[in-house]
Amino acid sequence: MMVIMTNEHSEEEMNAILRRLDEIGLKGHPIVGVERTVIAVVGSIYPELSDELETMDGVESTVRISTPYKLASRQTKPESTVVKVGGVEIGSGKTVMIAGPCAVESEEQILATARAVKEAGGHLMRGGAFKPRTSPYSFRGLGEEGLKLLALAREETGLAFATEVMSVREVEVVAKYADILQIGARNAQNFMLLEEVGRTGKPVLLKRGLASTIDDWLLASEYILNTGNPNVILCERGIRTFETATRNTLDINAIPLVKQLSHLPLIADPSHGTGKWSLVKPVGLASIVAGADGLIVEVHPSPDHALSDGAQSLNFQRFRELMEQMRVIGETVGRPLLPAATEPVRT
Repeated sequence: MMVIMTNEHSEEEMNAILRRLDEIGLKGHPIVGVERTVIAVVGSIYPELSDELETMDGVESTVRISTPYKLASRQTKPESTVVKVGGVEIGSGKTVMIAGPCAVESEEQILATARAVKEAGGHLMRGGAFKPRTSPYSFRGLGEEGLKLLALAREETGLAFATEVMSVREVEVVAKYADILQIGARNAQNFMLLEEVGRTGKPVLLKRGLASTIDDWLLASEYILNTGNPNVILCERGIRTFETATRNTLDINAIPLVKQLSHLPLIADPSHGTGKWSLVKPVGLASIVAGADGLIVEVHPSPDHALSDGAQSLNFQRFRELMEQMRVIGETVGRPLLPAATEPVRT
């Protein structure tokens, strides 16, 4: 349910509604929009509640929300959400690039990559310190030492960074260093983890699950939003299908559809979506044309020697070429590349 407030409502009237909702075991989420302020009500809503709330001061009307994902829906919030990370705004109408290695391997590797991303005009950095791997014998990341190296790269280049959180026990240490907490595809329906990262208040990058439907994906975002954290960035990273020629099948359909259904910003991951560096550029550019707010791609100084996902990583020259074409495509579709950040990040 959505409670639509009058234009003249007072803070006291809104607080009275929130107290009433709390008394009956429901949760109210105030959402201040450009044209109106609403309270999204979540919980087990009984039929008479609408009539009760409409008698309260400051309430203009109530509206039932038909989608199961109440807080992520454009029915609740028609205006697009903009998530701010340092000086970068994701979802503002300009195209954003997040880039970096699959895994942090060494100080030399992460600093070289951060410098290359910065010089090419990238806006944010990515890098894995804790790595979920299919085999327990594969390289699984440097842990907190990797986080420290990412923070060092941020200090030198000014690029804020996203890194994956794999379990509830790692949330505190990752939140201590990272600017964006990433939830990977394998954890997209780890609901306890979703709630825990939501409680940090930090931006959360939520990847689509390996076989998640769009409803599954948006309902996963609801777990984060329901903690009171509005800073959710969706990431289409491909789903598993019968096709084996590529690592996954990046669902281009999902990009414009989710942008219609939800106010949350959405980026695409053509690296994981294809698993082949030669497909990253064409599929990434197609994602921007389809409406993505940006891309997250894997970049490595020497992909042939990468400890993780070298086959889908761009070298520095190929990354520069992608950035140049993103500028052209972004201008063409009316979502130009965001100017590179010049101010250092403060955490």
